[in-house]
Amino acid sequence: MRKALLAHVKRVVIKIGSGVISNAAGLEKAQLEAIARDICGLLDRDLEVIIVSSGAVAAGKGQLGIVGRPQTIPQKQAAAAIGQTRIIRDYKEVFQAYDYNVAQVLLTRDDLSNRRRYLNARNTVMTLLEYKVTPIVNENDTVVVEEIRFGDNDNLSALVTTLVEADLLIILSDVDGFYDQDPTGNPDAQLIPIVERVTADIEALGGHSNGDLGTGGMSTKLKAAKRAALSGVGTLIVNGRSPNILNRIFAGEEVGTYFLPAQSKLTAKKHWIAFSKKPRGKLLVDEGGQRAIVETGKSLLPSGICGVEGGFDRGDAVRLCNRAGEEFARGVVSYSLAETLQIMGKQCVEIKQTLGYKYRDEVVSRDNLVLTVTDEEEFD
Repeated sequence: MRKALLAHVKRVVIKIGSGVISNAAGLEKAQLEAIARDICGLLDRDLEVIIVSSGAVAAGKGQLGIVGRPQTIPQKQAAAAIGQTRIIRDYKEVFQAYDYNVAQVLLTRDDLSNRRRYLNARNTVMTLLEYKVTPIVNENDTVVVEEIRFGDNDNLSALVTTLVEADLLIILSDVDGFYDQDPTGNPDAQLIPIVERVTADIEALGGHSNGDLGTGGMSTKLKAAKRAALSGVGTLIVNGRSPNILNRIFAGEEVGTYFLPAQSKLTAKKHWIAFSKKPRGKLLVDEGGQRAIVETGKSLLPSGICGVEGGFDRGDAVRLCNRAGEEFARGVVSYSLAETLQIMGKQCVEIKQTLGYKYRDEVVSRDNLVLTVTDEEEFD
């Protein structure tokens, strides 16, 4: 069955966790090399591979004398600056031994929040793939600050999966997959081979990271699988320390946990609105406006807006909330905060009279809007 599920895969994103290629002392070069050799084996089978690799901080912290996880962003940035060069050098050496090349791609959430930069990042990665070069993606930890962080590389891997329109996301972890209970200290824990949908009950089983190396536990991997599913992509969570794990996956071996893709998926643009573009404010929508959006698939008109919170400009993402402030959708606005304050509650024919110009009738077009309820996602 697993082989049939993966038969269509031509392009795959592989996320390599810190716990897979690092230990308390730092980077485990032999482990990184073993995974890199496996990836070269996939390239020999004409698969396109995009790597999202953690481990830069773990690789560099030792040279700074840091024990455990760095406690401040400047410490993390310094460790990443040292460690990233080492990781790329090691990947490069292994890949070149098999006549393949790699390229480093460093991103921040800001890069994927801006539509033009998002498309530029996509074009860069796709061009690398055309030239048979394997992109190695990581968060740009050397310059990132808290407000523009992805949060963890599980999240980044899901966004990259959508960015490149991959067919599969593989998350290499330090556990065998997703269990019905925490396998640590629970010998009766059972591996779940297939998850049809990441529900609230499934998410409740996800734990948190207790280690010194990574930033995410199983809960972040479940979120990544959920986000990938909304793009119509399945996700495999497997143990990256298991020998030849990638070859075994594509040989059809029933390893790890496979999360099925959603039956109805978001378009790439709506997935970008939902997950990549960070919202900057709120529009409070009256009952009639909310019904029109949720029940009949309409756009948000100025007449449906009864309040505004936060600051935003034209083209920014905002949360659409009811009068109580509960989010029910998210979208990209056609008007700035100052303009919205002037036209809210008014009819479309009054927009030009009020502002002296009109971009469009809709403050948030249906084409630029994603329902929170429909997507069953708790947005960050």
